[in-house]
Amino acid sequence: MKFEQLGLRPELVRALQEMGITEPTDIQGKAIPPIKEGKDVIVISKTGSGKTAAFGLPMLESITPHKGLQGIILAPTRELAVQISQELQKFAKFLHFRFATIYGGVSLIPQVKEMERADILVGTPGRVLDHLKRRNLDLTKIRCAVLDEADKMVEMGFIEDITEILQSTPEYRQMVLLGATISTEIEHLQGHFMHDPVTVEAERQVKEEYLQQYYYNTERHEKFSLLVHLLKKEKPERAIIFCSARHTVELITRNLRRYGFGIEMIHGKLSQNRRLQVIDAFHKGKIPILVASAVAARGLHIEKVTHIINYDLSQDPQEYIHRVGRTARAGESGKAFTLLERRDYDVFDAILRRYRVKVEEMPPENFQRLQFDARREEEHRRPQSHFRSSGNFQGRRAPFRRH
Repeated sequence: MKFEQLGLRPELVRALQEMGITEPTDIQGKAIPPIKEGKDVIVISKTGSGKTAAFGLPMLESITPHKGLQGIILAPTRELAVQISQELQKFAKFLHFRFATIYGGVSLIPQVKEMERADILVGTPGRVLDHLKRRNLDLTKIRCAVLDEADKMVEMGFIEDITEILQSTPEYRQMVLLGATISTEIEHLQGHFMHDPVTVEAERQVKEEYLQQYYYNTERHEKFSLLVHLLKKEKPERAIIFCSARHTVELITRNLRRYGFGIEMIHGKLSQNRRLQVIDAFHKGKIPILVASAVAARGLHIEKVTHIINYDLSQDPQEYIHRVGRTARAGESGKAFTLLERRDYDVFDAILRRYRVKVEEMPPENFQRLQFDARREEEHRRPQSHFRSSGNFQGRRAPFRRH
């Protein structure tokens, strides 16, 4: 199927062709027709499936430039809001839409000026609600409202903000809700703000023929050494190393730099400008390795990621699927490695029971044991006499085995 067969405007098709996009993904082919028809739609799909175009292209068809703010898109993070806005501007290259991108951590005044001229607003719930309460924002002409990564926004505690924002939009505007899962809170939004919604669903996980998944049993005090060994062995073109805590991101980044790796990190405590700079550099291939907390696991579109390494696991089994979904996209192959220590066994067992994933155990390998500076950033500023090991692991538990 070609985009022309979906009845999109020639200007949009032309812009997509210039981007090298000629055929819709599975979820785009399923979601665009009902959204174009003006129906309320719930889109359930894995990360990296092309959801921005699925809702963005029909939105660009449904509104008229320079007639006030008619479209609003809410996203859980500043990075995702910026990325959605950038993608929409690419799609609208041959049209005349104006966009406002709204998020916290920056001055309100430039955002007010953007919103006064915008046809479409993309923003995070907290900042959008802030403008709404200050009466900087008028949502009475909204024709289409989109909640992207709705499950993530609920998880982050934005349900009340979203509810208040939607209550300020017209009752019979169109609404599109996108996410990987449907929770009770999502059902609440559906019941209160959607009219006879159509549900479309694509594959929620990367196909096994494209994604190879492996795990290593390791001890905490050997995990960093195994990570270095793995990076040298695999020589990834573009890799993301996921950590479950900010301080772990900082520790791994600092120690990998000491061993000569070209690397950057991203977590929620970095400044907005710094986070955007890092993502842009990684997206353009200027940085081969990114160490990230969960902030980068959802929504962001980064192409050609060849390797995912889970340095540790989140307590939420679903997060594993979002992490490994960063690779093996658009028909390209990828690898995902998980470094398991004993505290990860229970959640890893839950992942394997909940999801149909094929994860192969890797045999023990010989590698050099490296020094690891385990001090946190605030401790690192104080002089210390020597490196510490990566942990004082006492005792052994049987290695993880899939039952």
